[in-house]
Amino acid sequence: MRVIIGLGNPGRDYARNRHNVGFRCVNHLARKHGISLGQRNCQAQHGTGRIEGTEVVLAKPRTFMNLSGRSAGLLLRRFRAAPADLVVIHDDLDLALGRIRLYSNGGSGGHKGIESIVAALGSCDFLRVRVGIGRPRPETDAVDYVLGDFSPSELTVVEETVARVGEAVSCLLKEGLAAAMNRYNQSPGQG
Repeated sequence: MRVIIGLGNPGRDYARNRHNVGFRCVNHLARKHGISLGQRNCQAQHGTGRIEGTEVVLAKPRTFMNLSGRSAGLLLRRFRAAPADLVVIHDDLDLALGRIRLYSNGGSGGHKGIESIVAALGSCDFLRVRVGIGRPRPETDAVDYVLGDFSPSELTVVEETVARVGEAVSCLLKEGLAAAMNRYNQSPGQG
Protein backbone atom coordinates (compact mmCIF):
# COMPACT_ATOMS: atom_id res chain seq x y z
CA MET A 1 0.00 0.00 0.00
CA ARG A 2 1.30 3.43 -0.97
CA VAL A 3 -0.20 6.60 0.46
CA ILE A 4 0.13 9.41 -2.10
CA ILE A 5 -0.65 12.87 -0.72
CA GLY A 6 -0.82 16.03 -2.78
CA LEU A 7 -0.32 19.20 -0.76
CA GLY A 8 -2.39 22.36 -1.03
CA ASN A 9 -4.90 24.51 0.80
CA PRO A 10 -8.59 23.56 0.91
CA GLY A 11 -11.34 25.78 -0.46
CA ARG A 12 -12.27 27.55 -3.68
CA ASP A 13 -10.22 30.65 -2.85
CA TYR A 14 -7.01 28.60 -3.12
CA ALA A 15 -7.95 26.12 -5.86
CA ARG A 16 -5.93 27.78 -8.65
CA ASN A 17 -2.97 28.85 -6.51
CA ARG A 18 0.61 27.80 -7.24
CA HIS A 19 0.70 26.29 -3.73
CA ASN A 20 -2.05 23.85 -4.76
CA VAL A 21 -0.20 22.10 -7.58
CA GLY A 22 -0.02 18.96 -5.39
CA PHE A 23 -3.84 18.87 -5.33
CA ARG A 24 -3.87 19.21 -9.14
CA CYS A 25 -1.55 16.21 -9.42
CA VAL A 26 -3.69 14.02 -7.14
CA ASN A 27 -6.82 15.05 -9.06
CA HIS A 28 -5.09 14.04 -12.31
CA LEU A 29 -4.02 10.66 -10.90
CA ALA A 30 -7.55 10.04 -9.60
CA ARG A 31 -9.13 10.81 -12.99
CA LYS A 32 -6.56 8.82 -14.95
CA HIS A 33 -6.87 5.72 -12.77
CA GLY A 34 -10.59 5.90 -11.97
CA ILE A 35 -10.11 6.48 -8.24
CA SER A 36 -12.91 8.34 -6.48
CA LEU A 37 -11.79 10.87 -3.87
CA GLY A 38 -15.15 10.58 -2.11
CA GLN A 39 -13.97 9.56 1.37
CA ARG A 40 -13.71 12.33 3.96
CA ASN A 41 -11.93 11.36 7.15
CA CYS A 42 -8.39 11.55 8.53
CA GLN A 43 -8.69 15.31 7.89
CA ALA A 44 -8.45 14.51 4.18
CA GLN A 45 -10.41 13.87 1.04
CA HIS A 46 -9.20 10.52 -0.25
CA GLY A 47 -9.88 7.31 -2.12
CA THR A 48 -8.28 3.94 -2.73
CA GLY A 49 -7.52 2.07 -5.91
CA ARG A 50 -4.69 0.60 -7.95
CA ILE A 51 -1.98 2.22 -10.03
CA GLU A 52 0.43 -0.05 -11.93
CA GLY A 53 -0.80 -3.01 -9.86
CA THR A 54 -0.02 -1.30 -6.55
CA GLU A 55 -2.76 -0.57 -4.05
CA VAL A 56 -2.76 3.17 -3.34
CA VAL A 57 -4.50 5.80 -1.29
CA LEU A 58 -4.74 9.16 -3.08
CA ALA A 59 -5.32 12.01 -0.64
CA LYS A 60 -5.65 15.77 -0.35
CA PRO A 61 -5.43 17.07 3.23
CA ARG A 62 -8.37 19.23 4.33
CA THR A 63 -6.08 21.13 6.69
CA PHE A 64 -4.18 24.19 5.58
CA MET A 65 -0.74 23.58 4.10
CA ASN A 66 1.18 24.33 7.29
CA LEU A 67 -0.79 21.61 9.15
CA SER A 68 -0.52 18.87 6.51
CA GLY A 69 1.26 16.58 8.96
CA ARG A 70 -1.93 16.07 10.94
CA SER A 71 -3.64 14.48 7.97
CA ALA A 72 -0.54 12.54 6.86
CA GLY A 73 -0.17 10.97 10.30
CA LEU A 74 -3.85 10.00 10.48
CA LEU A 75 -3.78 8.50 6.99
CA LEU A 76 -0.69 6.41 7.70
CA ARG A 77 -2.23 5.09 10.93
CA ARG A 78 -5.58 4.33 9.29
CA PHE A 79 -4.02 2.44 6.38
CA ARG A 80 -1.27 0.85 8.52
CA ALA A 81 1.45 2.33 6.37
CA ALA A 82 4.97 3.37 7.36
CA PRO A 83 6.59 6.69 6.46
CA ALA A 84 8.57 4.81 3.77
CA ASP A 85 5.21 4.02 2.09
CA LEU A 86 4.35 7.72 1.77
CA VAL A 87 4.74 9.80 -1.40
CA VAL A 88 4.18 13.56 -1.02
CA ILE A 89 3.64 15.75 -4.08
CA HIS A 90 4.26 19.46 -3.45
CA ASP A 91 5.15 22.79 -5.04
CA ASP A 92 8.74 24.00 -5.02
CA LEU A 93 9.99 27.56 -5.50
CA ASP A 94 13.54 26.38 -6.17
CA LEU A 95 12.60 24.52 -9.34
CA ALA A 96 11.74 26.28 -12.57
CA LEU A 97 8.17 26.04 -13.77
CA GLY A 98 7.78 22.71 -15.56
CA ARG A 99 10.56 20.86 -13.73
CA ILE A 100 9.92 17.94 -11.38
CA ARG A 101 12.26 16.23 -8.99
CA LEU A 102 11.74 12.93 -7.17
CA TYR A 103 13.79 12.07 -4.11
CA SER A 104 13.64 10.36 -0.74
CA ASN A 105 14.53 11.51 2.73
CA GLY A 106 16.15 14.90 3.26
CA GLY A 107 14.95 18.08 4.88
CA SER A 108 12.00 20.30 4.17
CA GLY A 109 13.80 22.87 2.02
CA GLY A 110 11.81 25.49 3.93
CA HIS A 111 8.45 24.10 2.72
CA LYS A 112 6.01 24.45 5.62
CA GLY A 113 3.84 21.52 4.52
CA ILE A 114 6.84 19.19 4.44
CA GLU A 115 8.02 20.57 7.81
CA SER A 116 4.62 19.71 9.26
CA ILE A 117 4.75 16.16 7.89
CA VAL A 118 8.29 15.58 9.19
CA ALA A 119 7.25 16.85 12.64
CA ALA A 120 4.07 14.74 12.73
CA LEU A 121 5.77 11.53 11.58
CA GLY A 122 9.03 12.08 13.45
CA SER A 123 10.72 10.96 10.25
CA CYS A 124 12.11 12.29 6.96
CA ASP A 125 11.95 8.78 5.51
CA PHE A 126 9.34 9.34 2.80
CA LEU A 127 9.35 10.04 -0.93
CA ARG A 128 8.74 13.49 -2.37
CA VAL A 129 7.79 14.68 -5.82
CA ARG A 130 8.74 18.35 -6.04
CA VAL A 131 6.86 20.28 -8.72
CA GLY A 132 8.54 23.47 -9.88
CA ILE A 133 6.55 26.68 -9.73
CA GLY A 134 9.53 29.00 -10.24
CA ARG A 135 10.66 31.95 -8.16
CA PRO A 136 8.88 35.28 -7.97
CA ARG A 137 10.51 38.51 -9.04
CA PRO A 138 12.68 40.02 -6.28
CA GLU A 139 10.06 42.70 -5.53
CA THR A 140 7.30 40.07 -5.03
CA ASP A 141 6.75 38.51 -1.61
CA ALA A 142 7.17 34.70 -1.72
CA VAL A 143 3.95 34.11 0.27
CA ASP A 144 1.96 36.30 -2.12
CA TYR A 145 3.54 34.44 -5.03
CA VAL A 146 2.70 30.90 -3.86
CA LEU A 147 -0.82 31.98 -2.90
CA GLY A 148 -1.26 33.63 -6.30
CA ASP A 149 -2.86 31.94 -9.28
CA PHE A 150 -0.93 30.68 -12.28
CA SER A 151 -1.08 33.07 -15.20
CA PRO A 152 -2.84 31.91 -18.40
CA SER A 153 0.54 31.43 -20.11
CA GLU A 154 1.79 29.33 -17.16
CA LEU A 155 -1.29 27.08 -17.16
CA THR A 156 -0.26 25.28 -20.35
CA VAL A 157 3.07 24.36 -18.78
CA VAL A 158 1.36 23.41 -15.51
CA GLU A 159 -1.04 20.99 -17.23
CA GLU A 160 1.85 19.34 -19.10
CA THR A 161 3.81 19.11 -15.83
CA VAL A 162 0.88 17.59 -13.93
CA ALA A 163 0.63 14.90 -16.63
CA ARG A 164 4.40 14.24 -16.32
CA VAL A 165 4.02 13.91 -12.54
CA GLY A 166 1.35 11.28 -13.20
CA GLU A 167 3.77 9.41 -15.48
CA ALA A 168 6.54 9.73 -12.88
CA VAL A 169 4.33 8.31 -10.12
CA SER A 170 3.35 5.39 -12.36
CA CYS A 171 7.04 4.76 -13.12
CA LEU A 172 7.89 4.99 -9.41
CA LEU A 173 5.27 2.38 -8.54
CA LYS A 174 6.12 0.04 -11.41
CA GLU A 175 9.90 0.35 -11.72
CA GLY A 176 11.09 1.92 -8.45
CA LEU A 177 12.59 5.22 -7.33
CA ALA A 178 15.91 4.95 -9.17
CA ALA A 179 14.22 4.43 -12.55
CA ALA A 180 11.76 7.27 -11.91
CA MET A 181 14.56 9.62 -10.85
CA ASN A 182 16.66 8.75 -13.91
CA ARG A 183 13.74 9.36 -16.24
CA TYR A 184 12.05 12.41 -14.67
CA ASN A 185 14.70 14.35 -12.71
CA GLN A 186 15.78 16.22 -15.82
CA SER A 187 14.41 19.08 -17.85
CA PRO A 188 11.41 18.28 -20.05
CA GLY A 189 12.57 17.20 -23.49
CA GLN A 190 15.90 15.76 -22.26
CA GLY A 191 16.70 12.08 -22.37
